[in-house]
Amino acid sequence: MSRIGTFPDDDLAGWIGKSPELGSAIGAFSDAVYNRNRLPMRTRELARIVIAHDNECEVCVNTRDGDGPAAGVDEELYAHAAEWRTWPGYSEQERLAAEFAHRFATEHTVLRDDEDFWQRCSEHFSDELLADLALSCALWVGMGRVLRTLDIGQSCKLTLPSRA
Repeated sequence: MSRIGTFPDDDLAGWIGKSPELGSAIGAFSDAVYNRNRLPMRTRELARIVIAHDNECEVCVNTRDGDGPAAGVDEELYAHAAEWRTWPGYSEQERLAAEFAHRFATEHTVLRDDEDFWQRCSEHFSDELLADLALSCALWVGMGRVLRTLDIGQSCKLTLPSRA
């Protein structure tokens, strides 16, 4: 049951009306993460789903990108997210993005000080891609925790609209 208002379990957006200016700003941020991101979609989606599991947010776990199949994002990518360290179907860049996402959500100050990680990361990410990854993770950690904490939309399965 939603902790804000009396919205149905499958209403993801109604509660945002309680804070229209901040809600529209987070909507613009979300649009930028999904439609202007420079990360390869597989890399982005693996990082997102790892955070979704860390946040225990069902709507986030169930979200899929409508353009995903065309970009090589299939259900196998999502199914093995908990195995990001070892599943052979991920590239090294994808694995590093998953590690960044997990540690960003669970041990950010330890991550900050891990020189080995940053060395490995610099081999697969430009500063620009790393900035996109960090900002994307900020959205996913924050909004996933909002949705889970306020018990909003936890029965939803969301497909992001195609950009075409």
